[in-house]
Amino acid sequence: MGFGRDLRNSHEGLLKLQDWELKLLETVKRFMTLRVKSDKEYAALLLSMTQQTEKQEAADYVSTVSKSWSQVIRQTEALGRVMRSHAEDLNSGPLHRLATLIRDKQQVKKGYQSLHQQLESHNHKVTRSDLEKLKATYRQLSRDANSAKEKYREALVKGREAERARERYDKATAKLHNLHNQYVLAVCGARTQQDEHRRCAAPALLDALQRMQEDMTLALKSILEEYCEISSLLTEEIVKVHQEISAAVQQIDPLAEYQHFIDAYRSEKTPEATVEFDTSLLEETDNLPANEILWNTLTADSLQAIAPKGRASESEELMESVNLSLFLLIHRLSLTLLSCVLLLSQKLSLLELRHAVQSLRSSEARLASQKALLDAKMAAAAACPPPPPPSPALPYEDDSRSIGSTMKEKSSRFDTLRHSLAGMIRSPKAMLGSSTSFFDVIPTSERPLAEQEWYHGAIPRTEAQELLRQQGDFLVRESHGKPGEYVLSVFSDEQRRHFIIQYADSQYRFEGTGFATIPQLIEHHFTTKQVITKKSGVVLLNPVIKDKKWILNHEDVVLGELLGKGNFGEVFKGILQRDKTPVAVKTCKEDLPPELKIRFLSEARILKQYDHPNVVKLIGVCTQRQPIYIVMELVPGGDFLSFLRKKKDELKTKQLVRFAVDVAAGMAYLESKNCIHRDLAARNCLVGEGSVLKISDFGMSRQEDDGVYSSSGLKQIPIKWTAPEALNYGRYSSDSDVWSYGILLWETFSLGVCPYPGMTNQQAREQVEKGYRMACPQRCPEDVYKVMLRCWQYNPEDRPKFSELQRDLAAIKKK
Repeated sequence: MGFGRDLRNSHEGLLKLQDWELKLLETVKRFMTLRVKSDKEYAALLLSMTQQTEKQEAADYVSTVSKSWSQVIRQTEALGRVMRSHAEDLNSGPLHRLATLIRDKQQVKKGYQSLHQQLESHNHKVTRSDLEKLKATYRQLSRDANSAKEKYREALVKGREAERARERYDKATAKLHNLHNQYVLAVCGARTQQDEHRRCAAPALLDALQRMQEDMTLALKSILEEYCEISSLLTEEIVKVHQEISAAVQQIDPLAEYQHFIDAYRSEKTPEATVEFDTSLLEETDNLPANEILWNTLTADSLQAIAPKGRASESEELMESVNLSLFLLIHRLSLTLLSCVLLLSQKLSLLELRHAVQSLRSSEARLASQKALLDAKMAAAAACPPPPPPSPALPYEDDSRSIGSTMKEKSSRFDTLRHSLAGMIRSPKAMLGSSTSFFDVIPTSERPLAEQEWYHGAIPRTEAQELLRQQGDFLVRESHGKPGEYVLSVFSDEQRRHFIIQYADSQYRFEGTGFATIPQLIEHHFTTKQVITKKSGVVLLNPVIKDKKWILNHEDVVLGELLGKGNFGEVFKGILQRDKTPVAVKTCKEDLPPELKIRFLSEARILKQYDHPNVVKLIGVCTQRQPIYIVMELVPGGDFLSFLRKKKDELKTKQLVRFAVDVAAGMAYLESKNCIHRDLAARNCLVGEGSVLKISDFGMSRQEDDGVYSSSGLKQIPIKWTAPEALNYGRYSSDSDVWSYGILLWETFSLGVCPYPGMTNQQAREQVEKGYRMACPQRCPEDVYKVMLRCWQYNPEDRPKFSELQRDLAAIKKK
C-alpha cells in the first residue's frame, strides 16, 4: 500500500491531510512553548521561594528539624536550577527543531502543489487541449474538402474552370490528409502520455510525497522523544533531588529532637518544696496535735455533717471510667496522626464554645438581676402611692401636669427599659456580638437608596463578589451592563448569586410581594427572612456595609475645565465641595464594556491602600450612579514627559537626579506593598508643588501576594518600556518595573526623547534580545548611566531592588 498506488485520485484529500498535519504541528508548538514558559516560571518561583525564605536564627541547641529543613531548601533551589536548565534545553532543542519542521512541511506542501499542477497541466494539454484543437481543425478542413469537392463537380457539369476547381479540391484534400496524420500521431502520443502519467509520473510524485511525509513523521517522533526525555520528571537529576529531600525529612527524629534542648536548658536539681503543717500555730493552743483530726463532742456533729457518705466507691468508679476513656483515647491516637490533629482542633473548639456559653450565662444572670430589681421597684410603685417630692412646692401653680401624670411617664419609661432588658435576656448573644444593631445597619426605609449603607452604587460585579465572603452576606448595586437596573448580590451555599430587582407597575420585587422602593423591599426580606426566590432558597443575613471613607456623591464634586483625555474617558479639574479643595476627576464613559469599567475602577482599588509623598493620592470614588468618577489629588505641574520637553533648557543635572530619586522612593514604597505598576514611564508621572515627582496612572497595575503577575497577549503594552520576560512570557514583577525605571531614567536625562530613537517597536525588541542597550544621554552623569545598565540586566534576578536604587541615586545626588 502506498500513495502512488492507492491515492491517484485523492489530491484534495492529500491537501486536507497536509493542512491538518500543519495545524497539529502548530498545536504541538504552542503546547511546547507554554511548557517552556511554565517550566521557566516554575523554576523562577522555586528559586524565588528559596531566596525569600527567612533564614532561621542559630539555635542554642542542635535541631534535626532545622537541619532537615535547610537541606529541603537547598535541594529545592537545586530543583529550580534543574527545571530552568530543562526549560532552556526544551527551547533550544525540540521547540527550535519543531519550528524548522513546520517550515519544511509548509515548503513540502507548496512544492507538492506546484509539481502536481505542472503534471496535471502538461497531461491536460497533451490529452485534452491539443487534441481538441486538432479535432476542431479536422472538422473545419473536412468541411472545406467536401465543399471543394462539390464545387469541382459543379465545374465539370458546367464545363467551366474545371482545372482550377480541381486544384482547389486537391489542395483541400491534402490539408485534410496531412491533418489527419497529425491527429493520428497526436492521439498516439496522448495515449502514451496518459499511460505514462497514470503509471509513472503521478505515482512517482505521490510516492515522493509519502517518503517526505514519513521522514517528517520520523523527525516529529524524534522531537517528541527528545521532549519527553527533557521534560520528564523522572530524570536522574530530579529523582536525585527528591531522594535528597526525602532523606532529609527521614532524618527528623522526634525522640532525639529535644534532647539537646533539654541538655542546654536543664534545671538545676533542688529539693522540692513540700506543704507542711505550720506548728507555730500551736504555740498558744492547748495541746492540739499537729496533722491529726480532733474527734470529740465539740467536733462530732460537724465532722458527721461534712463526712462523705458512700462517695468513695463512686469516686473509684469515676476514676476507673476516666482511666478507661483515657486508654481508649490513647489507643485511637496511636492509630493515626491525623486523628490527633483533628481531636486537638475539636477540643479547642469545644473549649471556645464552653467559654462562650459561660459568658452568655453570666450576661443572662446579670440582665435577669437587673430585670428583677426593676420588677420589684415597679411592684412597689404600683402598691404604694408615690411620696411627695423633696422640694416644698411646684415651680408654677398653674402647671397643667399633675404628679400622677409625671409618674405615669416615668412608669412608661420603666416599662420600656424592662421590656428591652427582657428581650436581651431572651437573646443574650446580642450582648456578646457586634454592638451594631439592625437599625444601625439597615436604615429606615424612608431614606433614599443612595443613603442606604448596603447600597454600593455602580461597582463592578467582580468587586461585589470580592465583598461577599460568608453565608448570607448581601449588597445592592447598579448593573454595569444595564445602567438604571439594580441587582441584589448575595453569598449563599458557597456561591455568589446575583438577582435582578424587577420593576413593574411602580413596584419593586423579586417574585413575591412588591414594594414602592428598593429599601422597603430589602428591609422586608431582611427582617422576615423570606427567601428571595423559592428556587434559590437564598436568605439575607448580613448586610455588607460600603466603605464610607472613599465614597463620594456626584454632588460632592463640581467639574471644571477639561485637563485631557484618558483611556477610559475625560479628565477634568474639579472642586471638592466640602472644603473647596482643587481635585482631578477621572470620568468613565457610560458606553464602555463592563470589563473596561472594571479596569477603570481597579486604579482606585489599588490607590486606596497607599499613602506616600511620591505616589498620587486617591480622595474618593463616585459610584452611586453613572458616569463613575475617580477623584484624585490635583497635581498642578502636569505630566513629567511634557514638563521635560517644555523646560529642557532650564533644568539642571542635579534637578534631574532629584526627579530620579523621587520616582525610586515611590517605587520602593510600592515594591514593599507587592504592587506591580506595569506602565512606569515619564508620561505616567506627575510634577507636583515644589517640583516633587509623583507616580500616577495605575490603570495597568496589579497587587499580588507573591509580587509576580502573569499575563498573556500584547494588547496596549508599551513595548519600548517593557522588560523582555514580560514581553516574551507575560511575567511581570517589581524586577520588570525596574527595567521600565531604567527607560524612565533615560527619558529624564535625554529631556523627553522617545526611547530607542529611529527604531520601531519590533526593531527595538529584536535589538534588545540581541544585547543592544541605549547609549548614555548627553546630560547624563556616568554614575547614573551605570544605574541604567544595571536596570537593563536581561535576567530579572540580576537587577537591583528599588530600595537599592533609591539609596544609590540619593548618594549620587549628594556628590
